[in-house]
Amino acid sequence: MLSANQKRWGVDQWAAYLSQRELPCMPRSRARLLELEDTQRDTLAARDLADIAAADPFLCLRLLRAAEAHRVQRLGHETTTPLAAVMQLGTDTFHTLLLNSPETDETQPGLVDCEARAHLASLLALRWAGARADVSPDEIAMAALLSEIGELLLWSFAPDLPRNALAALHAGHSPRSVQAQVDTCGFRFKDLSLKCALIWHLPPLLTQLIHGIDNSRANLSRLCVDTARHLLTEGAASPALPSDIAEARQLIPGASLDWLIEQLPDLDPTQRAEIASQAAERLACQTPSALS
Repeated sequence: MLSANQKRWGVDQWAAYLSQRELPCMPRSRARLLELEDTQRDTLAARDLADIAAADPFLCLRLLRAAEAHRVQRLGHETTTPLAAVMQLGTDTFHTLLLNSPETDETQPGLVDCEARAHLASLLALRWAGARADVSPDEIAMAALLSEIGELLLWSFAPDLPRNALAALHAGHSPRSVQAQVDTCGFRFKDLSLKCALIWHLPPLLTQLIHGIDNSRANLSRLCVDTARHLLTEGAASPALPSDIAEARQLIPGASLDWLIEQLPDLDPTQRAEIASQAAERLACQTPSALS
């Protein structure tokens, strides 16, 4: 339950409070590490550990913060990917950090749904950024994974806030999820993510990508987050998905609409064809200058 004082907090107060909480990890991450250590032993590679972190936004952030603190002490390059974080810290430190982390409550539906969106956004970022021949798809994927961290922290430590936002959305009091957040909490959850990123001194590149504007890489990160939310919240019938795919086609001109849609999970051929048709209509409505 929120205290009377907390009910009056704005984004700055919540960011200060949440940034001091001990970050948990998803239970599956610990189970996967123990499984790999049991089966692979001395052959366990840094890439294997990075893959565990890349599927868990809490662990990824915990690892990144530890790696950045280590980097500052040694004046190395900024840490902007899960693999770089593992290489910065070493496998022994990764093992200790993960096994000593508290675990999230996977009986909390809102947290599970939000984490699933973050994970899907990161997978889309890897695939779409790879098709764009991005200099580092892992960076865009990491930003997409961490873009929901503000909401994830709220589900973990102040679940009344996201619950109230969802209630306002489902009751029709607010037309969109972002508006519901502002109406009930006074701020966007993404702004909370960005405030926490500043407090934690995350690398400026990642903060820019999480912000999701100003350049094509940041736009792609933001688009992956939006697409994951639309698909997992509203399903294949989401009216926003064709627009998402049309925007992806503009950001990734070398990819076809069909290929872009194939990267979305759990769609049948009829649903894919309908989304492709609507996306093509949206692209046809764009001016030549918008497509150049």
